[in-house]
Amino acid sequence: MRWFAWCVAVCGVAWSGFILPALAVDGDVRFMRVHGQSLPPYGFVEFCRTHKRECTASAKASMQRFDAGPEKLSELDRINRRVNAAVQPATDMEVYGVEEYWTFPGTRGDCEDYVILKRHLLMKMGWPSNSLLITVVRDEKGEGHAVLTARTQQGDFILDNKVNDVRLWRDTPYKYIMRQSYLNPMVWVSLDPRATASPEAIAGLRRKQ
Repeated sequence: MRWFAWCVAVCGVAWSGFILPALAVDGDVRFMRVHGQSLPPYGFVEFCRTHKRECTASAKASMQRFDAGPEKLSELDRINRRVNAAVQPATDMEVYGVEEYWTFPGTRGDCEDYVILKRHLLMKMGWPSNSLLITVVRDEKGEGHAVLTARTQQGDFILDNKVNDVRLWRDTPYKYIMRQSYLNPMVWVSLDPRATASPEAIAGLRRKQ
């Protein structure tokens, strides 16, 4: 059974005072490491110009990691599956006739559109905005892809339009490039220890030659 599903099943016991074995062993790898500041994708910048509420830091947001109990962890799974089922994958060129356009999807959308909608729905369910971070990765083919990171005390979990299962970030096949800072949603940080990422769009993250 996957770690996420196992955690949801047993967290009721764990939060009563027991320590989950998965949390006690090799715990640091549950969390992403940040390697300096990066510049945001231009599609994100344009999105924030027209959707300021989605990009504003909450005055009530805590700097501490969100303590996601079993009910909240289940919400991640439910929203990931719900949005994945409701939206059909399509490029921005196919839907809008442009190379890069971040927005809320209708019935079709690009990877970042899935992320935007999932983040919005989870915030309406009480998730703090600074625990839901838009993240840029390279997928198995070396191509740019966007996922949503849920930053919790239990680990950094990934909501992905390619798979319905919510996974710990280390259990995905991706190379992590950059993501929003939990301190300020308009600031982006590098997840690549070798170099900070350029301010290119998701679509601009080309396959390595």
